[in-house]
Amino acid sequence: MLVTDSRPRTLKWIHAGPLLYGDWGTSRLYVLGLAFLYTGHASVVYLAAIGILMVAVSWAYTHICRCFPDGGGVYTAARQLSPTLSVVGATLLLSGYIMTAAISVIEAFHYFHTPHGWTLPLAVVAIILIGGVNWLGAKSAGQFALLVAFGALAVSAVMAILCVPYFLDGVKTISFDYFRETPPFDAWVSFTKICLALAGVEAVANMTGLMKQPVEKQAKRTIWPVTVEVVGLNMVFGIALAGLAVLVGGVAMSQIHQPDELRLLERREALVEMLPAEMGDFRSDRSFVLTDEQVRNLPRVTLNAYNELIEHEHDVESYTNASMRIIAEESGKNFLGPTGGKVLGTAAGVVFGLLLLSATNTAVMAMVSVLFAMAQDRELPRPLTKLNYSGVPWVALIVSVVIPIGVILIEHDVTVLAKLYVLGVCGAITVTIGSSVLNRELEIGKLARIAMTALALFLLAVTVTIGLTQWISTAFSGGLIAAVLTSRYLLARRAKAATESPIPEPITGWLSEVRDTKIQIDPGKPKVMLAARGRYQSEFAVDLARRRNATLFAIFVRTLRVMDLQPGRAPRIEDDHDAQQALGTTAILAKQAGVPFVPIYVTSSDIADEILDHTVTYGCDTLIMGKSRRSVVSRKLEGDVVSQIAATLPEGIALIARAADTPHHGHTAPDVAES
Repeated sequence: MLVTDSRPRTLKWIHAGPLLYGDWGTSRLYVLGLAFLYTGHASVVYLAAIGILMVAVSWAYTHICRCFPDGGGVYTAARQLSPTLSVVGATLLLSGYIMTAAISVIEAFHYFHTPHGWTLPLAVVAIILIGGVNWLGAKSAGQFALLVAFGALAVSAVMAILCVPYFLDGVKTISFDYFRETPPFDAWVSFTKICLALAGVEAVANMTGLMKQPVEKQAKRTIWPVTVEVVGLNMVFGIALAGLAVLVGGVAMSQIHQPDELRLLERREALVEMLPAEMGDFRSDRSFVLTDEQVRNLPRVTLNAYNELIEHEHDVESYTNASMRIIAEESGKNFLGPTGGKVLGTAAGVVFGLLLLSATNTAVMAMVSVLFAMAQDRELPRPLTKLNYSGVPWVALIVSVVIPIGVILIEHDVTVLAKLYVLGVCGAITVTIGSSVLNRELEIGKLARIAMTALALFLLAVTVTIGLTQWISTAFSGGLIAAVLTSRYLLARRAKAATESPIPEPITGWLSEVRDTKIQIDPGKPKVMLAARGRYQSEFAVDLARRRNATLFAIFVRTLRVMDLQPGRAPRIEDDHDAQQALGTTAILAKQAGVPFVPIYVTSSDIADEILDHTVTYGCDTLIMGKSRRSVVSRKLEGDVVSQIAATLPEGIALIARAADTPHHGHTAPDVAES
């Protein structure tokens, strides 16, 4: 069997690091504000705890990257144990990517200081434009991500220096009163709420298939600098945020002694008690909004209390939505004056906003890759694997654009989106590490396995807690898992009920049939190339080669168009059931007919080029391909491999295009197109 691999390993750590930072580092832009919202000046303690957890997870992923040098992540790690577990893990990851896209695009326009009424429509337009750019297969998106990541690093470095005074003030505010006043379980729940800081670490496991050898060294050099930067600056900026003099609800942040989540709750409850009885009972509604007419009819004291509540909510939204911009403005103002603070705040807002849009783009393409990988493995409908002329899975791309838009149209509050987000993030990481620990075939040392087991159990406790306490997150991720598993079940039933009668798989397996093929190429005989799959296509090709006394070649091209993000290992025929069955079917029929046969398995980023190259290289005078059943308009818009090849096929090579579901009776006249 001839196997070729056009998959370049060109990714060095110097390039992989910024890519990982662009995904993992963006969580800082909303986690810091949420931590302060939930825990006040105890947030520094929580950020330290999250930092320790991030270091532990980073260490675990250095082992995972080493064990899966051809591409890892939850789908690959879990699939070696159970296909169902891999589907659950991949769906959890998918829910995380959906919420990453949603929260990142909303936060981007918060950092741009977009007027409130424009945030949602501009976010929708941005996601559509990102989908349009990726529809064209724009290669510049990766370069843009690198430039923005380096810009964000530069701005963060400047901010870290300028915020030193507030950092020192923040150190003085560190308080443990929260832990004395809060029941242990409630304190634990608060910790689980900000575990979305782990979001993005899966990206490094998906990159290993493109990393230069040795992958283990490249992965470590990728992971540790990013971990140090993210954990270290999270602490610096988290402490600086707690030391700011910005007023929130009439009190400077450095002087707040109770988390704003509780302060707002108490203010709402106090206001409810002051509202006139004729307005109704608002006691069960913590997020009520009064109409303009109701506000006009409020007594003066109650109106003042209502306005103070609205102002407090606005102040909280300011630091939860754009905490890093506020830190930049206040730090710049302290050193450079009001104008300098405004300039630095604007620069930070633009750079971090672009970084968030880059994260949205990464999340959209990651969704495409997850859907593409699962559809290739027949876990989701096959149309999700359809490629357009740029090699992008266009059906999966549309789905990946529509779902986040649907999410933000329903809910675009950052605190709510964060709650939807966290279960998918922690669940996917838990499945990845847990599956790696349980897989005894992976080369993981005894002590490392014990430590990873403890980490997996801790993350499992976090995930279970989120599932029990964040019902909205459970409903979203659980509903998505239920939908995917239902689709998987229906696809399996339909496959069993299919009328097609494929050749039964040999006892020794398809792969053995392909490998055992004796390659004998007689230069004096005609040569036929089969570039289509299916029993009927194989029967036709074998019969044609037999009647012409020709050597039959069969090529299977596994596309690599989204492998830079796909959460699976690099394609190998040993793991590619579709390729094994397609080539194995032709091998069996050729053996029975006494036809010389040469199977070819190729991994490449361009199907048409590979088919043309191998057809010409081996001197084939006939090429057999599957006829497209799509409309003329569809083929023009999306591109068509048969049309591409027909337009460039050298003279003297006949192109035969036939439908895959057309039975071969041994004398059917083919549809032949002479070049």
